[in-house]
Amino acid sequence: MDEPRDEPRDEPRDESVDLPVDGDASAPPQAPPPAPQDAGAGGNGNGDDDGVIRTRALTKRYRGGQLAVDGLDLTVPAGSVFGFLGPNGSGKTTTIRMLMGLIEPTSGTARVLGQSMPRHARTVLPHVGALIEGPALYGFLSGRDNLLRQDAADPTADPRTRRSRVAAALDRVGLTAAAGKKARAYSLGMKQRLGLAAALLQPRRLLVLDEPTNGLDPQGMREIRTLVRELASDGTTVFLSSHLLDEIEQVCTHAAVMARGRLLTQGPVADLAAGARGRLVVTTPDPAEAARVLKEQGVGDVVADGDRVTGEPPERDLADVNAALVTAGVRARGFGIERASLEDAFVALTGEGFDVAG
Repeated sequence: MDEPRDEPRDEPRDESVDLPVDGDASAPPQAPPPAPQDAGAGGNGNGDDDGVIRTRALTKRYRGGQLAVDGLDLTVPAGSVFGFLGPNGSGKTTTIRMLMGLIEPTSGTARVLGQSMPRHARTVLPHVGALIEGPALYGFLSGRDNLLRQDAADPTADPRTRRSRVAAALDRVGLTAAAGKKARAYSLGMKQRLGLAAALLQPRRLLVLDEPTNGLDPQGMREIRTLVRELASDGTTVFLSSHLLDEIEQVCTHAAVMARGRLLTQGPVADLAAGARGRLVVTTPDPAEAARVLKEQGVGDVVADGDRVTGEPPERDLADVNAALVTAGVRARGFGIERASLEDAFVALTGEGFDVAG
């Protein structure tokens, strides 16, 4: 957990408020505000020059002295699908909360869509869809009515198209069949889908998703990956925090790795993986003997799993390692270096495995 906070409630306490519906059909639509401009920003105000998200020396220290985020310099390119990675306590959620104007930084700056946050939150947030730490839902309302209420609270939303936009958002996340079901009866995965649907009620320049596949089955995870790719192809920048490294590698174009409140690296996903050393892989029906020989040849972190034996490549010539296996009578069906994954890069950077509670 990135910071001390109260346990999130599944639904608001007030159950007596009337549900807003379509509103006056004769009311003129309220156009969304123009792209934010910031006097003296030194750019065009659309965030494209320096990134849709840009932080400089962003720092958050809590009263007890806990340093949650330490001098963060982060740049999220426009049009990217940006993965935000880090183990437990790395500062991911605290960073997202500062970006969305939910908490104030101790020092440093955060700019979203070219505007400083939280000072310009009222002009920035209408252009941002967000799903952070799970959606806040009215459990006594249906999924459809939850979205109708949320859309009615948006001063930029056109009431004349409300029902059609809600129906389209529900369809996009696969909840049309469950639209009339009360949200309290939704599974965790269905609640995640409903929260994502709320973020998609209007076109967004930036979508911020904190663990969007939490609680989803493999099919649901594939659908969310496809949806994120579609949104990116339409020009939406997606900022995605996740503990699923394989998911990040499949869907993200760029990524950043956090640890202990500090940024370790950022850049294109392919470059991050390429910067890590691959693993030596030997496929053999003699895994125990192969593991023994590899250790003797200076191969580190040797792991035998079925007929695969892997390890960190030694400094010496791999031809010598292969010859040693042959001399020992190890029957090798395969021998070579396997390309490093994003997980390999993460472990190399942080010195630890990925903590799913992060």
